[in-house]
Amino acid sequence: MEPKTRRILLAIGGGIAAYKAADLCSKLAQAGHQVQVVTSRAATEFIGDATLAALSGRPVVHEVFDARFPLGSHIELTREIDAMVVAPATANLLAQFAQGMASDLISTLYLQNTSPVLLAPAMSDPMWNHVAVQRNVQTLQEDGCHLVGPEDGWLSCRVKGTGRMSEPVTILKTLETLFTDRAAQIG
Repeated sequence: MEPKTRRILLAIGGGIAAYKAADLCSKLAQAGHQVQVVTSRAATEFIGDATLAALSGRPVVHEVFDARFPLGSHIELTREIDAMVVAPATANLLAQFAQGMASDLISTLYLQNTSPVLLAPAMSDPMWNHVAVQRNVQTLQEDGCHLVGPEDGWLSCRVKGTGRMSEPVTILKTLETLFTDRAAQIG
C-alpha cells in the first residue's frame, strides 16, 4: 500500500542546523509529501531560498504580509496541512510559541495552525539546559506539541553536548509515527 501524501509545513528557524532542513525537505518530498517551506529571517543567513525551493518545488515564504496570499500567509499556509514541522526549533521560537507571541511569520503560523506540531530543537548545550528553555519545552509539551531530540553529540560551537538537531531521517520517522498513532486514535 502506498503511503498517503501529506501536506507538510516546514518552518526553518535561524540556527546553524538549518542546513539539515534542506535534507529534511528532500526526504519529505521523496516520501511523497507536499512540502511548503517557510523560514525566519535569521534562517536565510544559513540556507538559501533557491535550495529550498528546488527541493520542495514551491517558493519559500518569509513574511506575514505577502501579496501571493490575499487572506494572509498565516491563514492560507496553514489551511488543510497535515502537520507543522519546525526544524531547527531555536530557543527563540520555543519561547515565542510557549508565550503565544505572534511577532513573525513562523510564530504567527504556529498560533493559526490546528494540525499536529513536531518540534526539532537545536541550540547549544547551555541554552538547551537553561531553566527558561526547559520551562518553555514543558509548556509546549503540555500544549500538545511533539518533540524529536535534541541529541547528544558534536555541536557547532566546537564542543560535545546536548543540543544537536536530530538527523532528518529520524525526524521523518518520528513524523510518520505521529501520523500512524493519530490515525489509530481516530479510528
